[in-house]
Formats: sequence, structure tokens, C-alpha cells
Amino acid sequence: MSEYRFETEWTFVAPVEQVWAALTRPQDWPGWWPNVAKVETLEPGDSRGIGGLQRYHWKTQLPYRLKFEMRTARVVEHQLLEGQAKGELEGLGRWTLRQDGVYCHVHYLWVVRTHKPWMNLLAPLLRPAFVWNHDRVMEQGGHGLARHLGVALVGGAGPLAASS
Repeated sequence: MSEYRFETEWTFVAPVEQVWAALTRPQDWPGWWPNVAKVETLEPGDSRGIGGLQRYHWKTQLPYRLKFEMRTARVVEHQLLEGQAKGELEGLGRWTLRQDGVYCHVHYLWVVRTHKPWMNLLAPLLRPAFVWNHDRVMEQGGHGLARHLGVALVGGAGPLAASS
């Protein structure tokens, strides 16, 4: 398995509550995030969503698709949303939100291992392409969310850091 660590920053001119509401409704993501083909809710979780299980179907900038399930593990309203992924990707995803005046800063940490045999086999050669691909997907997500909310994306539509 190959492991990847990605960090992305988005900054919106928006209240944190508005951004939080969009991020906590993944079933709506295909409407604003061009790379999300489909989200299926498999288990709803408790009243805060903890324990909820979704299956994500992603289209990428490269000619492949990914499918994995994400179980919500931690929720701190308007601040933190964390889940564990299993499937073609396995690992941790964590959204952290912070209000700073009129700005809502969003940080996404994605630490995953790949399970597709071809991806693991070709990782030494294709790692830069996989990193580029992830960065483009996140960039499109930031722009898509800004359009969906009718707000400005003023910084960080792309990667903060990527490493292996």
C-alpha cells in the first residue's frame, strides 16, 4: 500500500455556520463539487451524525474513479468533522473550520493508503500525478462550494502540503 498525506486550505467570506451546513450534507456534494459523482447514506448515525456511514463515488481529473466508505468518528459543531475511510482508499479525513471576522477558514487533512493494486504498483512513478490529481479535485471543490454558497473564495483553493 502507498500512503499519502494531503492538506488543503480554503478561505471563504462567509459565516462558519453556512460552510459547516454544506460540508455536513455530503449527499448534496454532487450538486456543487464536480468530482463527486454520487454519495449514498448507508447508516445515518446519531443526532450529530457520529457513526454515520456514507459511500462516496469520486471522478478524478485522471482517467480513473475511486469509491470508498467514510464513517463519521468525531463532530464538534462548526469546528471539526472527522471520519475514517475504508475501501479503495483507507485512512483519516478531517475538516477543521474557524471563523476569523468575516472569513471562514477551512482546513482539510486527508491521510490515506491506496488499495487499488495498479495504484500501488505504479505509485513510485505516478505519485506526482496522484498528488496533482488530488490538488485539482480539492481546488474544484473549493470553487464549487463558493459558487454553491454564493460567497467569495479568497484564498487557499489549492493544496497546503502534500507528502508521502
